[in-house]
Amino acid sequence: MRRGIIWMLCLALCVLPALAGADSFRLAGYESASSERDWEEMLFFRRMEENTGIHFEFNQVTDLNAWRQQLPELLAGENAPEVLFKAELSPTQTNELYQQGLLIDLKPYLQENMPNLSALLAAHPEWERQITLPGGAIAALPGINTLQTNNAMWINRAWLDRLGLEMPTTAEELTRVLRLFANSDPNQNGRDDEIPVTFLSMWDLKFLSHAFGFVANDYGITTDENGKVSNVMGSKGCRALLEWLHQLWEEGLLFQGGFTTADATRQITDSNAAITFGLMFAPSPLTLVPTNALEQYEMLMPLMYEGKQIYRDLTGDVVYGTFALTSACHDPAAMLRWVDTLYSEEGGMMAQAGLEGEEYEWNPDGTWSWIDSAEAVANRILPAVSIANGGNAPGYTADSFQTQYDDEMTHQAVMAQQELKKLSVQPYPIVCLSKADQERIGAIWTELGPWAEQHLVWFVTGEWPLDDAHWTEYTAGLTERGCEEMTGIFQNYVTE
Repeated sequence: MRRGIIWMLCLALCVLPALAGADSFRLAGYESASSERDWEEMLFFRRMEENTGIHFEFNQVTDLNAWRQQLPELLAGENAPEVLFKAELSPTQTNELYQQGLLIDLKPYLQENMPNLSALLAAHPEWERQITLPGGAIAALPGINTLQTNNAMWINRAWLDRLGLEMPTTAEELTRVLRLFANSDPNQNGRDDEIPVTFLSMWDLKFLSHAFGFVANDYGITTDENGKVSNVMGSKGCRALLEWLHQLWEEGLLFQGGFTTADATRQITDSNAAITFGLMFAPSPLTLVPTNALEQYEMLMPLMYEGKQIYRDLTGDVVYGTFALTSACHDPAAMLRWVDTLYSEEGGMMAQAGLEGEEYEWNPDGTWSWIDSAEAVANRILPAVSIANGGNAPGYTADSFQTQYDDEMTHQAVMAQQELKKLSVQPYPIVCLSKADQERIGAIWTELGPWAEQHLVWFVTGEWPLDDAHWTEYTAGLTERGCEEMTGIFQNYVTE
């Protein structure tokens, strides 16, 4: 997994000014156990203390469910934390905690104490809208990254070249390419082992909806340019997508274990093994193939539909709820000055890659590189100096630094991510649902989600034929299980 972390951090990769004050704060937050970080020992927090004089008493939680469940009690108890770092707060939970008086409104402090974040919000008013609660308060700060990795399509360019094929640009062209992948032994091992499309569950396959002109979030929700919210799960476009997927399934062009296989069993870890994947969905090919196979793959840009290209923007620019101050915080201004350094390009670089001259260096051609070996970076440096993974951290990740890593394959992938970003849209904006509406949507989705997913799979595999009678039964089932009611709730927040 660490080999992927190095590459991913190179897609999203900071020398800090000294700040006045020396003080101690109680800080709590979530850090995934997989990151193998100990906040007490991290160079990141030591360096921040050296530059700011601010010391923390840490409460590091490594289980996300436990963190979310314990947080309200933690904030209401004695010796409550003053700072929430990598807080993983949703807009709804943030609003609830704010209304209870457990979080404070940060907006009155921003202009004076957070010049870096204030400048970013002034330049991007949409970001400020996304972090503002109903009533105007800002009770949690975001992570900002305009080039976050997506569940992109990666196609085996080596196979295309070997077969003399052009990059496909439509669903029809992709179908022809996949057929040749299946029948022409493009990995040249003399075996019929090619998997034209590997995927994991309907979640991956839904990213192909762009080939029929639409994208949606995980609830099937999409929003048009006029603010009209609709659900795509029973739409004509969805039916057309399913008809195409069923065709690919019947021809053996889709991985036949895609609905039943665990992700780990798909991974090719042996660098000497034959590469069997033609098209995959992933943030990086390294999630499924060895490092030496990376050069075989190229990002497939969104397919054309009626002369247009569109793709789902999975995360947007803003990661909500990464940092908050509680009502126990004895000096909000000092803490906001501390975190504001992470919203500068320099601070963001330190937070993700350490210090120039210590962990990385700039090259004469304007690129940068790690000073130590890749193994040392993965096993020693990143766990000690970077806060970029293991949970969502506050701060700003600049595109300019991401594009200047000195590895050519990484550079090409970053540039491809930039091109994909230009064509990507968020199906539904970040909104603050009321607790009642969030609970109602949750109740509807508990029944509707698994039911709809199962029927979509049946349509793909042919267990249910895609005729009018079965489609009518399916769409009626969506309505019976609250699909229209759920869509109406989402519409209310866009209308408002």
